[in-house]
Amino acid sequence: MHLPTLDLPALPTLLAAPAPGWVETTDVVVIGSGIAGLTAALNLREAGLHVTVVTKVNIDDGSTRWAQGGIAAVLDPLDTPAAHALDTEIAGVGLCDPAAVQVLVAEGPTRLRELMRVGAEFDRHPDGSLMLTREGGHRANRIVHAGGDATGAEVQRALHAAVGRDPWIRLFEHALVLDLLRAPGAGPDQPGRACGITLHVLGEGSEDGVGAILARAVVLATGGMGQVFAATTNPAVSTGDGVALAMRAGAAVTDVEFVQFHPTALVRSAAATGGADGSAAASSLPNGPDAAQQPLVSEALRGEGAYLVDGDGKRFMVGQHELAELAPRDIVAKGIHRVMLADNVDHVYLDARHLGGEFLDQRFPTIVASCRAIGVDPAADLIPVAPAAHYASGGVRTDLVGRTSIPGLYACGEVACTGVHGANRLASNSLLEGLVFARRIAQDIARDLPPQVDPAPGGAWQGGSGSVVDPAIRPGLARAMTRGAGVLRSADSLRMTAAELIALGQRRGRPKTASWEATNLLTVASALVAAAYARQETRGCHWREDFQAADDGWLGHLVGSIGADGMLGQDWEAAR
Repeated sequence: MHLPTLDLPALPTLLAAPAPGWVETTDVVVIGSGIAGLTAALNLREAGLHVTVVTKVNIDDGSTRWAQGGIAAVLDPLDTPAAHALDTEIAGVGLCDPAAVQVLVAEGPTRLRELMRVGAEFDRHPDGSLMLTREGGHRANRIVHAGGDATGAEVQRALHAAVGRDPWIRLFEHALVLDLLRAPGAGPDQPGRACGITLHVLGEGSEDGVGAILARAVVLATGGMGQVFAATTNPAVSTGDGVALAMRAGAAVTDVEFVQFHPTALVRSAAATGGADGSAAASSLPNGPDAAQQPLVSEALRGEGAYLVDGDGKRFMVGQHELAELAPRDIVAKGIHRVMLADNVDHVYLDARHLGGEFLDQRFPTIVASCRAIGVDPAADLIPVAPAAHYASGGVRTDLVGRTSIPGLYACGEVACTGVHGANRLASNSLLEGLVFARRIAQDIARDLPPQVDPAPGGAWQGGSGSVVDPAIRPGLARAMTRGAGVLRSADSLRMTAAELIALGQRRGRPKTASWEATNLLTVASALVAAAYARQETRGCHWREDFQAADDGWLGHLVGSIGADGMLGQDWEAAR
């Protein structure tokens, strides 16, 4: 297939950084401390391996703790794995890997029960049975939740406690991973397996804090890339570090054009709460060009009966899909976006008033608190919402046991593309994916873990040969990506975005945390724009204004990588 291409910035194949001033050794280094990373660490310890966990800020500061809705798994006797698989594949619009989906739905219930044995406590009925709810795209009640709408916080608490009880899990907090270390290879075209990482740890080792952890295997569990957009539900740490590291090392990424915009992020702008008619100046940046993490208004609220309305109080999703407000997220996000464009407003509303204050306080305490913080009482007022970047369905390409295209490098969680999500992730499948594939990675590593070897000379091991961009580019990058590569895209908007990325990429910086993060964001933004430009159709999360229908000729995957010259390349692979 001929793939349309456009000019994009040359990207570094190595970050500019000092040579490591200190070195530690472990069996396996896990980068990330959310559900995927901590589950991998615990399973690796169960196999008798020594594990080092590297996390960017504190152990609880990733995306997992912000997850509200829950974990999808077949626990109801009237439900079936086949039904869960069908819902997943429908949401994925033809691009899910059926084998990966079968792994997810078949192994998911067991992995969820293991999480409960670790100590996670989910909401139950008075008789002790688990409460199950429904979210968008599901045709059965199969979502377990905790604390009403605080599932992620409970999962993070339980895993953090379990990791803390194991003295053989070494934890590095306030540590930004930089680059992958490789063992000596068989030649220029056959580099060696992953054998560790370089990282910057505040207060560790040498004055600049750059060091290395040598390991027999490396597991990426760094989460997503939501900070590439101006409005996102992701925390500040989600700057695409794992995807960028893997790409610099030559790993393949796939499906990166499919970024899911959660339909209902809470809009905190004065315009959203200032007028009874909901009027506001239209903007492609619904929460402001420099918005921080946007509070999520969980899909589970719609699952319990809340519905979407426009400024006139009309339910606009009825008639657009058989599930109305509970349609897959891409359909709901597009429905909201169409209303915003047609009515020249920057938000719509979620109406939960009929559910009653007592129920809302008990079932959705986190959402109620977020709403009240901006002066909205969900029991009496409409909740202002708009789409925000939420989840990357694509990422570092893996097989069914989490292996990437680089031997010894594994990936799981949002950083990975296992094939489960296709063109659009089904609600509450993400935490489940982290549980299932983290376990599979640990099992594969335990089966065949080679001895530790020293890194090949040069590169990150000796430092100094890479480049970084000026961290001041971040606001401009986020604005450009939101305008041209956000919910709505076209060839013209993507060309404009690419030109802006080229200009931003020419602004060089010096080695420091902010520059490393900005360089990671430029890398993942470039990969996303390249794939979005190449895919000339609308499918799932990817909405092309100039190609508004799905096209069976595009039933396949764009597989991207960075060449030795720093230029992005893409290949085409037909869907399985």
